[in-house]
Amino acid sequence: MREKVSVVTLGCDKNLVDSEIMSGLVLERGYELVDRPEDATVVIVNTCGFIDAAKEESVNTILELAELKETGRLKALIVSGCLTQRYKEELMKEMPEIDGIVGTGDFHHIADIVADALGGKKPVRVGHPAFDYDQALPRRVMTPRYTAYVKIAEGCDNACTFCSIPLMRGKFRSRSIESIVREVESLAAQGVKEICLIAQDSTNYGTDLYGTFKLPELLNRVSEVEGIAWVRLHYAYPGFFTDELIETFASNPKICNYFDIPLQHSEDLILKRMRRPGRQRDARELIAKIRARMPDAAIRTSLIVGFPGETEEDFERLCDFVREMKFDRLGVFTYSKEEDTPAARLPDHVPDDVKEYRAAALMEVQREVSKETAAKRIGQVIDVLVERYDGRSDVYVGRSPYDAPEVDGEVFITGCRPEIGSIQRVRITHAFEFDLSGEGVV
Repeated sequence: MREKVSVVTLGCDKNLVDSEIMSGLVLERGYELVDRPEDATVVIVNTCGFIDAAKEESVNTILELAELKETGRLKALIVSGCLTQRYKEELMKEMPEIDGIVGTGDFHHIADIVADALGGKKPVRVGHPAFDYDQALPRRVMTPRYTAYVKIAEGCDNACTFCSIPLMRGKFRSRSIESIVREVESLAAQGVKEICLIAQDSTNYGTDLYGTFKLPELLNRVSEVEGIAWVRLHYAYPGFFTDELIETFASNPKICNYFDIPLQHSEDLILKRMRRPGRQRDARELIAKIRARMPDAAIRTSLIVGFPGETEEDFERLCDFVREMKFDRLGVFTYSKEEDTPAARLPDHVPDDVKEYRAAALMEVQREVSKETAAKRIGQVIDVLVERYDGRSDVYVGRSPYDAPEVDGEVFITGCRPEIGSIQRVRITHAFEFDLSGEGVV
């Protein structure tokens, strides 16, 4: 009987892509993939180690799954991802429940790791964090059939003082345009309609490989793949958002007018301490350019509160900035003190209870903003990607081009019976805090 493998993914969408490749590799080796860890003889936990909360979740998940050795069928528990890349010695020493470890640059060896772990060898394969995504590898897509993530680059060179990503993922490395297009063509052949392009720093794409910014060309090439209806870009570093890129968004109807631009803060002193590009004036100018060229664009950003040295006045000005800029979507994070990062050595760290208060207060500011921005969609006719049917309410639920999978709002559709995975024209009739509802139109 074949060994059954379950892959559990924690953290970001980039981790999800790695898990999909590992799933494809173990499937290719002849193992059976199962969704439920309770049904598996081998469990692979793909961990996140970005901030303290993510590390805690990863450790708790490992311990919970290890209990399946007593209560289930589990023979081998393998841990991969960012946590292993950074803490391999500590994990193997302090968590004897782990039967094997693989780092962020070595997960293409996962089938060998599984075999060795089942043989009782306790394998550890953690080398350089760089991984070559240009190589042709099998992939089992775990997202719904109509949407998929595609990595366009790995690692980061920006050296933000609060961030440990370069320690876990290495330097910035672009994939070739040709390899990305081949992957998108394969996904389109499987029925994928929405491609979400991801990287730690997507706007820097191509500078290392081609010597110049190549993201506009890449976006256009991906949009030309037959069957792809939407191309969505994530994690656009604000320092490299060029006028050419804005024009590419505006002129290509397949590229979603959705701008995911992590600004992290508004105040110049904090931005300088974070080692972020530009200052508040640059962020304002960029957002003004986008909205002038595409008035219907949706802008998402992420902000960090409680960074070392952030005063109450800094925070109040950040709240005023959010009120004024009227972001369509906003994610708020409390600063996490990460060892071996420059920010960890800064003075004037903010107490945890103050950070939590500021995060909650800023989200309350955004709630009011979101009501206002959502209300502006009333009366518009927009495309919606239909994702599911809610039988209790007798409505179909989907997403607009202005909403990314899982993190943004939804659209509730009445008056028609669309096919799941289809794109339906919808007239917006009501707006809620983050969601919209409307009737299907011909």
